[in-house]
Amino acid sequence: MALKIIKMNPILQPFAADLKMRMDNYKAAKSALLADGQTLSDFANGHRYFGLHPAEDGWYYREWAPGADAMYLTGDFCGWDRHAHPMTNLGDGVYELFLPGADALQEGQLVMTIVVHDGQELERIPLYATRVVQDHQTYAWNAAVHKMADFSWTDADFKPEKKPLIYECHIGMAQEEGKVGTYTQFRENVLPRIKDLGYNTIQIMAVMEHPYYASFGYQVTNFFAASSRFGMPEELKALVNAAHEMGIAVLLDVVHSHASKNTREGINEFDGTVYQFFHDGPRGDHSAWGTKCFNYGKHEVLHFLLSNLKFWMEEYHFDGFRFDGVTSMLYHDHGLGTAFTGPELYFSMNTDTEAVTYLQLASDLVKQINPNAILIAEDMSAMPGMCLPIKDGGIGFDYRLAMGEPDMWIRLLKERKDEDWDFNQIYYELANRWPGEKVIGYCESHDQALVGDKTLMFRLCDQEMYWCMDTWNNSAIIDRGMAIHKMLRLLTMTLGGEGYLTFMGNEFGHPEWIDFPREGNGWSYHYCRRQWSLADNPNLKYQYLSAFDKDMIAAAKKHRVIAAQDKQLLVHNGDNVLVYQKGGASFAFNFDPCRSYEGYFIPMAEEGEYQVVLSTDDYCYGGHGRIAHQSYTATTHPDGRVGFQIYLPSRTAVMLRKIQKRRKGE
Repeated sequence: MALKIIKMNPILQPFAADLKMRMDNYKAAKSALLADGQTLSDFANGHRYFGLHPAEDGWYYREWAPGADAMYLTGDFCGWDRHAHPMTNLGDGVYELFLPGADALQEGQLVMTIVVHDGQELERIPLYATRVVQDHQTYAWNAAVHKMADFSWTDADFKPEKKPLIYECHIGMAQEEGKVGTYTQFRENVLPRIKDLGYNTIQIMAVMEHPYYASFGYQVTNFFAASSRFGMPEELKALVNAAHEMGIAVLLDVVHSHASKNTREGINEFDGTVYQFFHDGPRGDHSAWGTKCFNYGKHEVLHFLLSNLKFWMEEYHFDGFRFDGVTSMLYHDHGLGTAFTGPELYFSMNTDTEAVTYLQLASDLVKQINPNAILIAEDMSAMPGMCLPIKDGGIGFDYRLAMGEPDMWIRLLKERKDEDWDFNQIYYELANRWPGEKVIGYCESHDQALVGDKTLMFRLCDQEMYWCMDTWNNSAIIDRGMAIHKMLRLLTMTLGGEGYLTFMGNEFGHPEWIDFPREGNGWSYHYCRRQWSLADNPNLKYQYLSAFDKDMIAAAKKHRVIAAQDKQLLVHNGDNVLVYQKGGASFAFNFDPCRSYEGYFIPMAEEGEYQVVLSTDDYCYGGHGRIAHQSYTATTHPDGRVGFQIYLPSRTAVMLRKIQKRRKGE
């Protein structure tokens, strides 16, 4: 029997054997990993056994280190005597130490593992450490003893909304002062903003501990530790709980695609061997990122990574994950320089089938733990089946980031005049998906805001933003930038995905770029913060973009636009006009920089009364108020077209809803 993925997408029929192998590999991996009657959730409990754990009469410490000849635990508790507490080899690479007495280890004490390998004593941080801190005098990192206390969760009935509207955020730079922000500051100051804007999901970056702040959290060293630079684990839990109380789901930006090559504070060469977690030789090194690549074919590595997912869901109540670097995982060349122009490129010797199997196991596990969890893949290659159920031949994720969309907008803004855009191509890029697969649409994420690149608003307006964003200033450059900024967001949110994402601050056109403190900028935090005061200042135009974003989100929810079926009604490249229907609303865009059309015929899907419910040109959004919020009657014209005439100004988009006539007696 053919897999459903092939029935849904017959173009994949020539690769039926590859898709069958995908399923066979997945079943074989589960069979090899699980005992009779065991589930993946039963298997993924490494965090409950390994690491430091308090008991009634003492503390247990366990590690898996097959390359070690001997192991010791040292730290504050023993005056840093390196050999006072040898660990016992239990076999199969597992070492154990029991420290008698409930107070043998105390809160906040620093500890370090000593691994003996080939006659060398290696300093290592415990693999399952839940808190890792940096000494600001020596800059060295160590594990800190932390007993996870019972937390008073109040989110037992919380479920994520089905259509994610995602606010991507970074805790450290989510404040305006020139310093690292905290979990508590984010909970108190930023969560209410997100709630007010109408987003129902946050995606938090850089939570898994990473010593290099400027890595944006993408060079992880300690997979079970919430970054201590932002505060205590309980403060992160309070943040998640508060978000749930506001109806906001919380996703963790999880990095299982690679790991930091650091040894003392990372997992690289923990037991003295390169191949404990990673591939040996060149395959274990990511040539572009300078990081280490996991060996997904190794059962112990699967145990570590799957346990890591379960830990974050159980301990911190995360509602799912955005998997970073999935393209890098899927292909032996990490997708570098490959243009995925045909399906044959997804099923070749370049495909890392072990990574595909791991992603299937990960999605299976996450859905076992929480059937309502959300899984998003950062995959630029658009691997077929990434967002289809495993039983149908898929990999089991819910969404893929539509990474081609921001690339398209930047390319158009850089390479073409406004009047030369091809709206047939734009419509295709935004609406095209593999059958049955869902994507998260977005104009820009943190990637487009990094130093060396530009956000859309800064690309549109550049230096004019420094002195022409006052409400009284009539800069033509700012006027164009704001108009296009609003139109691109409305178009992308409504047409570009079954969910939507923005990076914090971009909704109000945050100026400049993101640059973390480093030697090259004098360790400055000037570009590593969010200037919320810009959006709050009644004398600046940022308020208009923020207001539009809020009303756009509200209108999309009210009229059930997200994830609805689209219907193209008009694409006219000569006029730079685009019209389509989505859910309970219709949309008309005039991207022309100069021409405003009097009496322009707008086709509708059916006859009836249509009411303007949103216009990018309203005064309250920094526009010129050229669209009247009135109703229009769509009728059938002599030529068979259904629609009405409307004044459609230049660089303006309008959203309309059909007015439902009340039946007699209602």
